[in-house]
Amino acid sequence: MTEAEKPGENWELRLYVAGQTPKSLKAFANLKKICEEHLKGRYRIEIIDLIENPKLARGDQILAIPTLVRKLPPPIRKIIGDLSDTEKVLVGLNLKSVNRGIGESGGWGSL
Repeated sequence: MTEAEKPGENWELRLYVAGQTPKSLKAFANLKKICEEHLKGRYRIEIIDLIENPKLARGDQILAIPTLVRKLPPPIRKIIGDLSDTEKVLVGLNLKSVNRGIGESGGWGSL
């Protein structure tokens, strides 16, 4: 069962950025779209701008930006980048399970 299939569970997500750069804005737009499609009404996004508050990077051990941190539900998960690869984000957040079979979508492709 993926996390999205658990009824009533609220999600707390933090997106670490450095100012309003094109990459940061794209990461937020991609995250918002994914949340609306898969977690509608069950999520909260907190934007942490490390230019304004650089000390906040220590708490979640942020080494690159943008970085998405899933605080709730546990366990904590991190995804680095602009979140444009929706499939990888869904798997990374455990909103979608990984297809592991040969020839399946997202698997090894046809041999």
